[in-house]
Amino acid sequence: MAAAMLNRTNILTPLANKTKTLLSTRRFASVGVGSDLVSAAPNVSLQKARTWDEGVSSNFSTTSLKDLFKGKKVVIFGLPGAFTGVCSAKHVPSYKDNIQKFKSKGVDSVICVSVNDPYVMNGWAEKLQAKEVIEFYGDFDGSFHKSLDLSVDLTSALLGHRSHRWSAFVEDGKVKVLNVEKVPSEFEVSGGHHILGQI
Repeated sequence: MAAAMLNRTNILTPLANKTKTLLSTRRFASVGVGSDLVSAAPNVSLQKARTWDEGVSSNFSTTSLKDLFKGKKVVIFGLPGAFTGVCSAKHVPSYKDNIQKFKSKGVDSVICVSVNDPYVMNGWAEKLQAKEVIEFYGDFDGSFHKSLDLSVDLTSALLGHRSHRWSAFVEDGKVKVLNVEKVPSEFEVSGGHHILGQI
């Protein structure tokens, strides 16, 4: 979560309680093990992390889910936001620090996606020195996460509509493993160390 929220107990406790109540009253996500991500999010594409000039020169191109997943073994993880506390200090590093272990298991790419624009994602990836080993994508309007029922209202934390904290192992577009944290402030099942043991 946001850097100012590293000492955030008082801010996030009401949010966590509200989220737990919502989770107890509905099915958590519309995708699960066996789901085809490409079919689950039709007509959705993501924006690769890039500078503004790179965006202009590419005519603001996007990447289809088919291009990301078909014929590949992919580990993908979603998080509430770039430049936020848990995301920066724990979530991304848990993948960056284990990238060779993912490669040794035959993973073609490790992808980080967040409800941010591709320019923010680019700046964040560079700050974390992770752009060379992890592919960063922006879900600028949240359509990817909404399609998967993995969006969450974090207005209480001044973030607006964002993504739950989650991870998945996807093979040829099919979800083989899916981990979703109970609340976005937690970091227990969505980290790189956890999913490595599930592949």
